[in-house]
Amino acid sequence: MQTPTQIYRRIQFKPPVPIHKGLDGLVNRWIGSYRRRDAVIKGWWNMVEQVEGLAAECKNLGERALRERLSGFRDTFRRGGRNLDGALISALAAIRETSERQLGMRPFQVQILSTIALHKGYLAEMATGEGKTLTAGLAAVLAGWTRLPCHIVTVNDYLVHRDATWLQALYEFCGVRVGYVTGPMKPEERRHGYQCDITYTTSKELLADFLRDGISVGEVREPSRRLVKQMLRPQLAAQEGLVMRGLHTVIVDEADSVLIDEAVTPLIISAQKQNESLKEVVEIAHSICDPLVPKVDYDVNLRYREVELTDAGRQKIEHRCSALPGIWRGMARRDELIKQALNAREFFLKGKQYVIVDRKVVIVDEFTGRPMPQRTWRQGMHQAIEAKELLPISPPSETIARMSFQRFFRLFHKVCGMTGTASEATEEFWQIYGLPVVRIPTNKPCVREQMPDKVFGDEDSKWAAVADEIERVHRAGRPVLVGTRSVAASEKLAALLEGRTLHFQLLNALRHAEEASIISMAGETAHITIATNMAGRGTDIKLGKEIAHLGGLHVIATERHESGRVDRQLFGRSARQGDPGSSQAFVSAEDELLKRFLPAALQRRLAAAVRHNLPGKRLLARAAFRIAQANAQRIAFKQRQSVLRADTWLEEALSFAGGGNN
Repeated sequence: MQTPTQIYRRIQFKPPVPIHKGLDGLVNRWIGSYRRRDAVIKGWWNMVEQVEGLAAECKNLGERALRERLSGFRDTFRRGGRNLDGALISALAAIRETSERQLGMRPFQVQILSTIALHKGYLAEMATGEGKTLTAGLAAVLAGWTRLPCHIVTVNDYLVHRDATWLQALYEFCGVRVGYVTGPMKPEERRHGYQCDITYTTSKELLADFLRDGISVGEVREPSRRLVKQMLRPQLAAQEGLVMRGLHTVIVDEADSVLIDEAVTPLIISAQKQNESLKEVVEIAHSICDPLVPKVDYDVNLRYREVELTDAGRQKIEHRCSALPGIWRGMARRDELIKQALNAREFFLKGKQYVIVDRKVVIVDEFTGRPMPQRTWRQGMHQAIEAKELLPISPPSETIARMSFQRFFRLFHKVCGMTGTASEATEEFWQIYGLPVVRIPTNKPCVREQMPDKVFGDEDSKWAAVADEIERVHRAGRPVLVGTRSVAASEKLAALLEGRTLHFQLLNALRHAEEASIISMAGETAHITIATNMAGRGTDIKLGKEIAHLGGLHVIATERHESGRVDRQLFGRSARQGDPGSSQAFVSAEDELLKRFLPAALQRRLAAAVRHNLPGKRLLARAAFRIAQANAQRIAFKQRQSVLRADTWLEEALSFAGGGNN
């Protein structure tokens, strides 16, 4: 039986600090600016130089002496205390030497600098290829020594398993246990992974297990009350089956993807329930909408993803529904169902928002291009899409528990992380998570050639030019990585290249099984790789022999993304660690980003400038895409704020009703 202290550590967490507003918000902004001032990194560089000064001493230690030194540091960090900086410098020198001996990799000075940033609770912006995985491992050793739960969160199951396995020798020599948790694991396997000092997992698995443990705990969270409950009814205690051992430190790899992009929607634990009437309703709604014509029967607002019925459309619907019973006679509920079916038609497109696998709708993450087979859309939208695709209608889901990622990561006592692109979201990282962002210099100067965007009047011209450019670079023997925004776009480009008899590797949500191996080979001679923009994130692209002399990897973006951070991540795949490389974007006046987020007047002006090949078309296009991205990010930020407010409201409502942390 567990003691109250053990129970407390497993089920308690830090209450999230309210978001500062008004005058408090202004003061909080000033504090954030002060925390990330230049003098902070200058002080850390002094610590790095001291670590460097201990290199020779650590190099001369035998294996046994090095183990004993690490064991002493483990005890020091376990005891804790305020004055650990002196021990930190010596500990980092010993861990650095261990890394070289156990992994064959000696951390660069900038990696030591980033490790200090993580240990201090910062978000380190490290360029692609600068060694974020090893940096996280160094910081995790320090956290693991405390014996408090340390979770390392990354973007997919492959990286979870790869990183935990790769760094295992380092962890074991330093005296910490490492485990991992992935989607297919059973509860007992998950429990074993979480019992380790360091646990690798994804944000979705971590939050899902936290919510499931919360469901298992029920209403009684106070440790002494739970102990009494276990003594009185031990059979219930055996059934609880908590898998986690609490929340304390989290190191977030690819932090912008995890903490910003994926935070647009909350994670929901649900259970399916039979609802035959819903199946019938969505099928009827689809049949009613089938003959409706855009711009005649309804108008489409791309920016806000809304449809509005016209008078002509309402008349058609009224006529179609006159012979239908019950729910179809009431205007409000009928319009809601019809609009949902139209939304499924206009805004949820196969190859962009979802793919069909084994006659099932599988959601595709719009930022990464990866499939999410365990997720469904809520409030009947998933069933509306199934009706549109003439697929079997699945049972709807009933929400059991939910939480936003913003709220969840604010429950940790210590949050830190790394990413290649954080500066664009500096204020949001600080405002929501209390994470100050610092930019870490590259180990070697970046020599990437960022070529100006090529602008076209229509999409067909753009795609033809992309294919021409791929063929030109390919003939020169250089490898090419082409980023697309959607599965449909990647398949379209693949068809164009097949028509030119060019051999390529295609990586998207339908062909994701070999993601890491495909991306890792993208730097070989004359290799052509087509991938959704963020596919392969976390996997280094190393150049093949003689590729550097040819100019290195060439990256092509076939469209600008809603977030400029994603564009930078894609371009950052080339010219890693001082290698040569180049990148360029191909855009058109018909790109979806402009249609959705650029005012109509500017759209017309840009189209005219491109059509007539006016001298300032490139500058106008650059301004247009910046405006569109700014509008898109503003709307996305409001969506994240809305999710966070809904979570806060729900928590307060449940607490008031007696269902909180009593």
